[in-house]
Amino acid sequence: MATGANGPAIGNNSELQWYFSQVKGTVEEDITDADIITTVQFNHDGEFLATGDKGGRVVIFQKDLGAKGEYSVYSTFQSHEPQFDYLKSLEIEEKINEIQWLKRQNNNLFLLSTNDKTIKLWKVSERRYRMDGFNLYDEYGVQRDCRSVNSLRIPYLVPVDELTVEATPKRVYDKAHVYHVNSISLNSDDETFLSADDLRINLWHLDYINECYMVVDIKPANMEDLTEVITAAKFHPTNCNHFVYSSSKGTIRLCDMRAQALCDQHAKLFEEPEDTTNRSFFSEIISSISDVKFSSCGRYMVSRDYLTIKLWDLNMDCRPVETYNVHEYLRSKLCSLYENDCIFDKFEVVWGGPSNSILTGSYNNFFRIFDRNNTKEACFEASRESAKPKTQLKHCKVGVGPKRRKDEISVEMLDFNHKILHAHWHPKDNVIAVAATNNLYLFNGKHSGV
Repeated sequence: MATGANGPAIGNNSELQWYFSQVKGTVEEDITDADIITTVQFNHDGEFLATGDKGGRVVIFQKDLGAKGEYSVYSTFQSHEPQFDYLKSLEIEEKINEIQWLKRQNNNLFLLSTNDKTIKLWKVSERRYRMDGFNLYDEYGVQRDCRSVNSLRIPYLVPVDELTVEATPKRVYDKAHVYHVNSISLNSDDETFLSADDLRINLWHLDYINECYMVVDIKPANMEDLTEVITAAKFHPTNCNHFVYSSSKGTIRLCDMRAQALCDQHAKLFEEPEDTTNRSFFSEIISSISDVKFSSCGRYMVSRDYLTIKLWDLNMDCRPVETYNVHEYLRSKLCSLYENDCIFDKFEVVWGGPSNSILTGSYNNFFRIFDRNNTKEACFEASRESAKPKTQLKHCKVGVGPKRRKDEISVEMLDFNHKILHAHWHPKDNVIAVAATNNLYLFNGKHSGV
């Protein structure tokens, strides 16, 4: 639950009830490693939803007319291919790390996708007509004998029966990152974007592929002196000169590009004082921030570490104004989670509604929604067992110790191979998209009494 409930409370105070809407993907027996979803992102108006997977594919879904929380496949294309760096003898995976939508300016869609090294700008467009009436080709595309052409015809457009959607790479931004790209972020000016790897953050202009500016460089002269790495970077939603980046030491730095070109000196440092009573061997690992997001108004930030969510006020950098425990019951399991590498999982966190809800994932295909208006939290499971249209989701509870209630699941029974790492909230409606391994679940929320 939240501690220190500051910040605005906006919206309907009645509790949201969540209902199953759709599930996309194959059944678990047919899963392949390439099908595992690695990123989920709604576009700015929520009409389209994009997912990326380990196979380098991007799948775009379009909202069904007249149906809330239901989407159909709009386009699928191969964004990245596996590569090999011969100088470093390093294989570069095709896995999509992040997708960012550009604001829509016309009928075409534009989005950025990135793997570990290369960022691409894609144009997705519809083709409703085809050219006909060529002089040297017949209606079937077969070349005519030029000696049989007796008159000159002007080609014309003919409507087609089936809509064709094409994805075209417009720009390729590469050769700028030595380390793995972990995040990209579009600026509010709609012209520039950030790309961050473990030690550096670059600033790009969408129109220029051959040059970028390094705005953060934390690489020490001697790599043995390295104490932290960059985990995520995000632009401010309204101030084009402000951005933040999080680190593996649990800190968030706010930078102002007006102050200096190289933002090694931050404007503000957001860090919670260390609790020495709970310090252990795993303290540094679980304090690493895996994701950070601005609220829509830009006044607040939300960050996710392994066990908690913290909400920060940009005007107060000494401590978070709210803290939410995601799965505190795992604190006693940290040793086994370290042995199976689950302790290094990177969970995303997203805002919901007008920044009055927070969504994040957990293990056993659980995902949690924290309602800031009512200071309530809800835990649900993304499962095909409840995958019936308009079925209301049941609350899930985890019990610790030998005694537990009938409606609780033991922490010993949690499946750590099934986890919700990626999710996103519709920008205008109470619709959430949750990625569970190779399946994409869609749920819609309704206020009780409505």
